[in-house]
Amino acid sequence: MAHVVAQPCFDCKYTDCVVVCPVECFYEGEQMLYIHPDECIDCEACVPECPVEAIFYEDNLPEEWKKYTALNAEMALKSPLITEKKTPLAKQ
Repeated sequence: MAHVVAQPCFDCKYTDCVVVCPVECFYEGEQMLYIHPDECIDCEACVPECPVEAIFYEDNLPEEWKKYTALNAEMALKSPLITEKKTPLAKQ
């Protein structure tokens, strides 16, 4: 199991979570971030850092966002690794 970035990150893309990740498992898409499920160690360091509460343990993902599990796995393979904080898409 892994953590999953879900819908609240869409068009927001805060990167507070990526700087606390000890294994660098975040990837940056155009509209949101993704977690690579094979790299995530479930440390939960990222969860409290997300200002929009978009990161969930896979088993705790709300039903309406279950599709984000597969989306994270797919898009992490296609997106560049992100390890540094960037300006979010959302207005601060």
